[in-house]
Formats: sequence, structure tokens, C-alpha cells
Amino acid sequence: MRTNRQKELAGHFYRVMYRIRRFEEEVFEFYKRGLMPGLAHLYLGQEAVATGACAALKASDYIGSTHRGHGHLIARGADLRRMMAEILGKAAGYSKGKGGSMHIMALDRGILGANGIVGGGIPIAVGAAYSSKLRKTDTVTLSFFGDSASNEGVFHESVNMAAAWDLPVVFVIENNLYGISVDIRNVTREHQLSKRALAYGIPGSTIDGNDVFAVYREVGKAVDLARKGKGPTMLECLTYRWQGHHVGDPGVYRQEGEVAEWKARDPIARLENEKILQPEETSAIRAAVDEEIAEACAFAEESPYAGIEEAFTDVFVE
Repeated sequence: MRTNRQKELAGHFYRVMYRIRRFEEEVFEFYKRGLMPGLAHLYLGQEAVATGACAALKASDYIGSTHRGHGHLIARGADLRRMMAEILGKAAGYSKGKGGSMHIMALDRGILGANGIVGGGIPIAVGAAYSSKLRKTDTVTLSFFGDSASNEGVFHESVNMAAAWDLPVVFVIENNLYGISVDIRNVTREHQLSKRALAYGIPGSTIDGNDVFAVYREVGKAVDLARKGKGPTMLECLTYRWQGHHVGDPGVYRQEGEVAEWKARDPIARLENEKILQPEETSAIRAAVDEEIAEACAFAEESPYAGIEEAFTDVFVE
């Protein structure tokens, strides 16, 4: 029997996941039209991780993001118009068009910034958690990063520090199997990355990252522990990016069968198949989101670029 709470959550999850899906599809279209400077790393296929995880947070909590960070911002309720404007390098963007896709941030939503350095967001997240403990607040930080980032030295240093000081941080490994073109299973002996938590004496588990309810439930437990002063948790979310590493990568290093297999596990279709929402309800959500995305795209495309004088502002903290 479905409860009202399940129905409410399902509606929220469906809206956010579809919003991420449509946003990323339009980013890809802007790239193909030559309107987007640089590259973007799309979140297509991974929507359930950001959606479920961010739903477990309070408005006052923080997030450390990655180069594949659009989904994190959208799941936190960032302004779609300002996001798209930033990706197109426009003055109306979150960072006046200076950060672009890989450095997009929304400080008003607790997003401490995407990061072009693999693993670079992990110590920033741990620093935010340390700040929370020093200030004696109940704020928790989620640190999102990919499978390959867990092989970086800064990952181990950061987890060790967080564990030693019982910092309120949850480490979320978005294991999509590939670091650019490198299959994580070929460069690690132990493929269950959450087992690394054992070395630091903190809880760790591996979950289905395409099951939005499972992500919400497990991240919620970890956030609750952190908020109660019981230190960090490491969660490995098994998922898959549908596209190549970035919008210009054809992804030929992957087997067609593997891509098809993971697309069959589409987190949005999976939620539809649970039949918590009726078809007319999902159709209404899609129509509303399509309007939001169209408005965001029009706003971004019509917005002006910043003047040359902006090159000399926001360089130093005044």
C-alpha cells in the first residue's frame, strides 16, 4: 500500500530527475550548435543519485561537487535560467559567465562549486564540515565524486581527516565505471569501492544508484549520523553515464551491449514502472518541466555577454 509520503516523494523525485534529464539534453544541443564555449560533462543516466541524495538534506547543508555537477545544482533547486546562462558564458549566469560548466556554483543553495580537478572538491567539502564542527552547527556536507577520484591521494587524506575528527560529512562515490576512458575495474583490485571505508573505521556501503528511493534512504541515514556528531559515512552509488566523458567524447571505448544494458536501467523509467504515480501525473510533470527548460534556454540565449571590463572584477576578495 502506497502512503501519502511515498506519493509526495515520488512526485518530487520524478520532477527533479526529469528536470536534470531535459536540462542536460538542451546543454548538449547548445554544444552542437556551437553556442557553448568549452565542454560540458553531462549527468544523463545518473539523475537518481543527485536527486535522492539532495532530498535528504536541509536547506542549510553544503555540497561539494565535481566537473559533472549540473545535476547536483538542479537537485538543490538552483535557478535553471542562471545555470544555463552560466554555461553559455553569459553575464546573467551564477558567476557572470566566468566559471562555465565545470566551475558552476550556487552558493545560495549551499553548492560550494563544481571542480575541474578530479577529486578537487573532496577537501573543500571536508573543510566545510570542519567549519560546521568548529561553529557548533548541525550542518552536514555531502561530498560527491566519481570512482576514479577515489584513487587520488587527496581522497585518502580527506577521508582520514574526516574520520579522525568525526566531521559531519557524507562521501558519495558516483561509480559510473569510467574515469574518462579508463574502466575502474581494470585499475583497482577491489571493485567494491565502499570497502575503503573500513581502512578509516567509518561506515561504508554500496547501493543501487539508479534507485532514487534507495539513495534517499541510505543518504538520509548517513546524514542523520553526521548531524548527531557520529562522523562520516562512505556510500558508493552504482550508476552509469549514458554519454562519453564529455559532450565531445563518442565513448567508443565502451561496449555497445554495456551501454544498452545500463540504459535499460533508466532511473526515470524505473520510477515510472513502480506505478506510484499515474501516467497522467507523470505527463503533467513532464509538460511543466519542458516549459521551465524552454524558458531557461530562451533566457540564456537572449542574455548579453559581460563587457570586457568584467575581466578585471571578482579576481580578488575585497
